[in-house]
Amino acid sequence: MDTAPEPADLPVVDIADMDFAAAGLDIEKAVAAYREHGCIVVRGFMKPHLEEMSRQINLVIGETIDQIEAAKPIPAGWLTPNGALLLPAPEHFERDKQIMCLPINYHNSAAFMRTAMDPTTLDLAEAILGPDIELFGDGQSLVKEAFGGHPKHLHQDGAYFEHRYEGPLAQLTYVVDTNLENGCLHAVPGSFKMGLLDHQDTFSHLGLNEKTWPWERATPIEGKAGDSIFFHINCIHGSKPNRSSEPRPVFINRYRNANDYVIITTDDRKNPAEARKRAAAAASKENQKGLMVRGFRRHDANRK
Repeated sequence: MDTAPEPADLPVVDIADMDFAAAGLDIEKAVAAYREHGCIVVRGFMKPHLEEMSRQINLVIGETIDQIEAAKPIPAGWLTPNGALLLPAPEHFERDKQIMCLPINYHNSAAFMRTAMDPTTLDLAEAILGPDIELFGDGQSLVKEAFGGHPKHLHQDGAYFEHRYEGPLAQLTYVVDTNLENGCLHAVPGSFKMGLLDHQDTFSHLGLNEKTWPWERATPIEGKAGDSIFFHINCIHGSKPNRSSEPRPVFINRYRNANDYVIITTDDRKNPAEARKRAAAAASKENQKGLMVRGFRRHDANRK
């Protein structure tokens, strides 16, 4: 891993260089921008799915809040009976715990599954990852609660699930209009080309050194409900607190080449030397097969 990144070496990129409209999307141009910056935003991309996703996510937020007092401690924070992940709340918050990750996914939401199967999304994913694509994970929905919902330090997703090859393409969609006040995503264009960098433990889990990677180095991506941001696993990104009076939810789909697989996880990083040994020894994805959403998974006789 690179221990001495130089943020100043990266060019400052205007949001317009990464900005596309869903209507009449030019896949070739969008992919070219993604290859250059590791991040693009497509305006209005998920609007056809937004009403149903918004309704279900709001339902789960209410259900989760009702269960917070029954949450059980786990190493990452607390877990509610319905499966929501909670983090410590800031001092001024109305309670000592706040929501981070909602228990809505492809297994309990047909609407969420439909977003993952969107044909234009898959066209874009195929142009980036190749013809044979699987889902990585079960879908994810994060929420920042009102009046101080947790920030997420600048980080790379590769610190949580480093892959053998290119790794997943993430699609993060805003469920509400999202801006600087309620915690829009910030990204550092071009940072994915630096590879996976060293991360530190923070109150919001793994993050980059704040002195080396200050917020001022990242580009804020404000957007409307239904806008989707596509980013590389090693694109540096994060989000500030939600200072508004309403929750700020998003949902995320992740796609990867059908031959790719995780070689190092968050738990592995507790022992870096052992993690590298395990990564070097990892030679199979046999226990990591995701749901195929484009193409075909061919049999490989050499796989264990």
